[in-house]
Amino acid sequence: MGEGRAPAEKPDGFRASSLIAFRNFSFTYQSQSEPTLYHIDLEIKRGEKVLILGPSGSGKSTLIHCINGLIPHAFKGQVSGELAILGKDAAKLGIFDISKKIGTVLQDTDGQFVGLSAAEDIAFALENDCVPTEEMRRRVREAARLVGMESFLEQSPHDLSGGQKQRVSIAGVLLGEMEALLFDEPLANLDPAAGKDTIEFIDRLHKKTGKTILIVEHRLEDVLHRSVDRIILIDKGRIAADLPPAELLSGSLLRETGIREPLYLSALRLNGIVISAGMKPESLESLDADFAPLLAWKSGVQTEAPAPPAAGPPLLEVRRLSFSYGETSPSGGAANEADGWALRDISFSVGRGERLSLVGNNGAGKSTLAKLICGFVNPAADASLFFEGRDLAKLSIMERAEHIGYVMQNPNQMISFPLIYDETAFGLRMRGTGEGEIRDRVHHVLETCGLYPFRNWPVGALSYGQKKRLTIASILILEPRFIILDEPTAGQDLRRYSEFMEFLLGLSQKRGLSLLLITHDMHLMLEYSGRALVLSRGRLLADAVPADALTDDALIARASLKRTSLYDLAIKAGLPEPRAFVRAFIACERAAREQAGTGAHGEGLR
Repeated sequence: MGEGRAPAEKPDGFRASSLIAFRNFSFTYQSQSEPTLYHIDLEIKRGEKVLILGPSGSGKSTLIHCINGLIPHAFKGQVSGELAILGKDAAKLGIFDISKKIGTVLQDTDGQFVGLSAAEDIAFALENDCVPTEEMRRRVREAARLVGMESFLEQSPHDLSGGQKQRVSIAGVLLGEMEALLFDEPLANLDPAAGKDTIEFIDRLHKKTGKTILIVEHRLEDVLHRSVDRIILIDKGRIAADLPPAELLSGSLLRETGIREPLYLSALRLNGIVISAGMKPESLESLDADFAPLLAWKSGVQTEAPAPPAAGPPLLEVRRLSFSYGETSPSGGAANEADGWALRDISFSVGRGERLSLVGNNGAGKSTLAKLICGFVNPAADASLFFEGRDLAKLSIMERAEHIGYVMQNPNQMISFPLIYDETAFGLRMRGTGEGEIRDRVHHVLETCGLYPFRNWPVGALSYGQKKRLTIASILILEPRFIILDEPTAGQDLRRYSEFMEFLLGLSQKRGLSLLLITHDMHLMLEYSGRALVLSRGRLLADAVPADALTDDALIARASLKRTSLYDLAIKAGLPEPRAFVRAFIACERAAREQAGTGAHGEGLR
């Protein structure tokens, strides 16, 4: 099924035996001259659990839009070849007919809610079908029980955690006679512990219902926490691979297409261990390898905890910061949702050019902390914040924005203009910058963020990950001294992720730009930050070296983090100093990146 290969002949029962079947299928959007999908030959059978993988812009979203009917009903374009759903020609099916059989759980769950309570939201389709009230209530309770949300039916969807919101959405689509569930990047906005729970939940749902499961996701290692039948790798609009996980992981296609393989496999390769399908590399638990090269490793890199940076005047100082959504006082008691305190007695400082990660479970207070620094909300009276020695309380939001940039988690909340160029240029136009300089700077920052080819496109044509890069570009163009990035790499493939982070590193090093990365990506924290601020239930649990934070089981449990698989690999291999092994791997990656300037892996830990 690789590029350029003629479509294989299928038996007469191809459509009848399949839930979804593409044959020599191509699609070109109405506004484009070249196809987004080329000659797709793909069969998905009933009851399968399939991961769809690919770099940003590869055509994944277009493929799933063909499956759930958004193409051609919502997104117009030219179709060639055949697509059959449940044995019927998809071109003759309406989007309503398809939605009755294929349920989609969106990446942005907030965009899927229509009810004022979880129960109302689950019942939406039943209300449209005029189902009697008593039967509707019974079926809503059954669906909620299936997804473990029966105790939350009266709550507003927007008061639920990210994982709970997903379960409400799933309950809603389960009410119909669904044959398949399509999950569009279900882990993108979840903390590591919630992401693990989601993968386990999807696996239980698959086993309990027998429904076909399609998962579109970048976080390969996290998805493989539970087994999948196949991985479909899409690159440049074509199917690059359709293989069992073990076969794909043992080859080079993932690295060639810019997909991050599991970290434990990267560590094995760095030490000269050749990965084969027979090793069962799809999970660390099943992995059967000769770990002798790891046992013999002698790293020439620093494996002790790095020394703290030389003392100097801090760029940002945060002292005794507390914030409440209620009327309570910060003295006494534990910060929690019941007493209304989102943050309690937070203190830390950020030096010029420092790169920090802010991590913790959903609802820990990370985004609230960022809003307090930017001035969007006001802290409790005894708090103090200083930037370059100036009291931030005396500066307006606009004045703070001259020095502090904030890139929000949801790009749709930041975008104001219909065109990409105008959205990027807005900040400079507000400052009265000349159009010639604006053009040069817009083109430069869009090229850096991988959006230059789309500079004249409408924003609505971008994927979620591309919109994230657009919002980041609109902040970077203003050249602030300190940038807070809320989930900067969510929904981006490794290549774009690395290019963008390398750009930020260059800014940090050349201009003394300080970065605060709010993230659920533990590898991002390990590789690109020197310190980790760990929050849970509104309190700062640790200000630590990232490798130390992700090898501390007690801290991981309290903050809903995830222990790095590098540490688990070291334990499985019997290494005497697992934490030192993690530090060495990260140091090798950094050294190789600095040498090559591409974010590539290093030459090994020997």
